[in-house]
Formats: sequence, C-alpha cells, structure tokens
Amino acid sequence: MDADGGRRIFNRLGPSSSSDSNGRQQKVCFHWERGKCTRNPCPFLHGELPTAANGKRGHQGFGAEDNYRGGGGLRRSGNYNFNNSNHNNSWGRPQSQQPAVTGITLPSGSDKLYSGSEDETVRIWDCQSGQLAGVVNMGCSVGCMLSEGPWVFVGLTNLVKAWNIQTSMELSLSGPVGQVYSLVVGNDLLFAGNKDGSILAWKFNAATNCFEPAASLLGHTLAVVTLVVSGNKMYSGSMDHTIRVWSLETMQCIQTLTGHNHVVTSVLCWDQFLLSASLDNTVKVWAATEAGNLEVTYTHTEEQETKFASSHVELFLQGLITLCGMHDSESKPVLLCSCNDNSVRVYDLPSFSERGKIFSKEEVRSIQIGPGGLFFTGDGSGQVRVWKWSAESTATS
Repeated sequence: MDADGGRRIFNRLGPSSSSDSNGRQQKVCFHWERGKCTRNPCPFLHGELPTAANGKRGHQGFGAEDNYRGGGGLRRSGNYNFNNSNHNNSWGRPQSQQPAVTGITLPSGSDKLYSGSEDETVRIWDCQSGQLAGVVNMGCSVGCMLSEGPWVFVGLTNLVKAWNIQTSMELSLSGPVGQVYSLVVGNDLLFAGNKDGSILAWKFNAATNCFEPAASLLGHTLAVVTLVVSGNKMYSGSMDHTIRVWSLETMQCIQTLTGHNHVVTSVLCWDQFLLSASLDNTVKVWAATEAGNLEVTYTHTEEQETKFASSHVELFLQGLITLCGMHDSESKPVLLCSCNDNSVRVYDLPSFSERGKIFSKEEVRSIQIGPGGLFFTGDGSGQVRVWKWSAESTATS
C-alpha cells in the first residue's frame, strides 16, 4: 500500500494573513485555523481557502494524552529515540505553533531518515542512534518528500530538489508553479502535484545524468495535494474536491471522481480498491464496475467530537488529513487515519473496526512506514516520532 497526504491544511496551502480594504495586514485567527474558534464576534479574520493563481478559491514530546488509546498492540518504539527532534524555529514562536513536519522518507537500504518541515529545513537522522546527523536549509517551506531507489526528492516552491544519496549528486527540477504538495513515482516517471492544479512529470536520462521534462497533466482547477500510483494508473486528489484517474500509458485523464464535497487530502491504493480521505470527514472506498469505472462502495464517516474545557465546549472540525496502510505484527492489514483532533485512528481492513487511537499535541501531517513493523509520524508541532506494533497485538477495540 502507498499513501501520501493538515488540521491546518489552510496553513499548508496559503498565507496566514490577509489585507483589509485599506491595505492593512490583518491576522487570521489562530483558533479558527485549528478549527475551534468560539469567539463571537472574533477580532481576527476567519479567512477561507486562499486564492489560487487561477483566481478561484481554494506526512514524542507528547503530553498527558500522549499514549495509545484502546487495544491493538501499538506502542512507542523502544528501539529509536529521536533526541532534539523538533525542527528548529528561528522566529521563536510558542510550541503550539511550531512549523509542521510535512514529509518523512526512509530510503530503502539506508540507515538515515529524512524529515522536511515548514521551517524550511530537511533534517537527517541516524536510525541506529536516533541522533540528528545533519540539517539542510532549503530556503523555503518543504511541501512533501519521497524516496525512490538512491534518490530523495523534496517538494519546494516552484521546484523539486533531487538528491542521490549514493553519489551525492544534487539536481533541481524546475517547472512547478507554486508549492509542490505531492510526489509519486510510476512508470519510470517522477510526478509532482502543484499549487496551480497541474501535475508535472520528469524522466531520468542516464546518458545526461539529469531529469528531463516528460509530460504536463492538466485538469484540476485547484492545488493537487495527494498522488498515488497503482499499476498503469495514477490517482490525484485536489482542493477542487475531485479525484482524477490518469492513464500512465496515454497521460490522459480517464475518469473524474466527484464523491467528496471538500478538499481531498489523501488517496491510497489497497488490494483492488482506492481509498480516499477528505476534509468532509469521510473515507470513501472505491471499486471498479464491470465497465471499468470507479464507484463508491462504502463510506466511513468520522464523527465530530466535543471537548469540554472550563466553562465552554469546543467543537473539533474534524476533517481527515492523511491515510496510510500497513500490516500489524500478525500481518493483518490495518489503516492509519490522521484526523484534525490530533489523533490517528487505527482500523482493521476491510471491516473498518476501530482498534484504537494515537494522540499527539498537534495534528499528524505525515506518516511513513518503516521496517520491522515500525512507522514514523510527523506532526504540526514539529515532532518526529517512532511507533511499532508489539508482539501481543490484538484486534480488540
């Protein structure tokens, strides 16, 4: 299974400030960005999705709740201890506003873990000691990360950076317009989903030792925030609320899926099914009909939760951020679903029976599968954490 994919998706996809009619800068309400402002009236802006280039609207330091709720045999890994794991913030904002970890990747055969953040850095971790091995300043916010073979790819603004960790070669792939939010490899091509709604493709030329532009896939009207490849097809989820199905043979869109009514934040291929998550609080399961088109066969809805705090009630605008599939210690398929209430829900597949929850200080933006039942999470507070399935894993709720 592959996955890609915040509570503050509004922060990911645009600035956190705006101007009034007189040109004065006004701050966007931080509580609104977290989906739980209770002030009426509120002195700060409650902005909508940022305006895209076309003029349309548009992947522990845990506290008291920092544990696994329910059964399922998940626990913090004792094999890794990532010290000083916060991505540094040179502006000195408080802990709750640390730049989010937006990408984690673990290259095959490497003993290093790479994490990218909105603090404009990529951090390199030694997996044996859990110690920080290096920091690379990217000069702009990291939107996503991916590894394939010896290559590590970093999605930036107007650029994809490519590193060959075997030869130390560094390449810059130009062409994207705005932030690159998603990366995937398929059919010997690298694809990048961009803020302007385009999907660009490059092919590596061994003779010239560089990536050459191969295709530009157009169709989405707003940012492409998630990509996944299965077989000879690629699936793209967008802020325009749609999923597009692309043929990797013709590079043409062969179907547009319109089942969601909000931003499609994550798409995942599992068995013969396509799973999609959205800020509309649903996970949809798509299957092919006899005619070959995808249709929704099941919809799982995450209920909103209320949190009692002092004398008022806060309502979490839940929304789903990212999906990730893996197998537990008994090789049973499970689905990890990150939500805007700072939890990751764990479900058995195909039943969608909930096995428990992981809680963090901020929303989990990135999940990466590792070896030996390990998986890594990066959250909105800048923390990278390691989890594993224990040997006494059960299917109890």
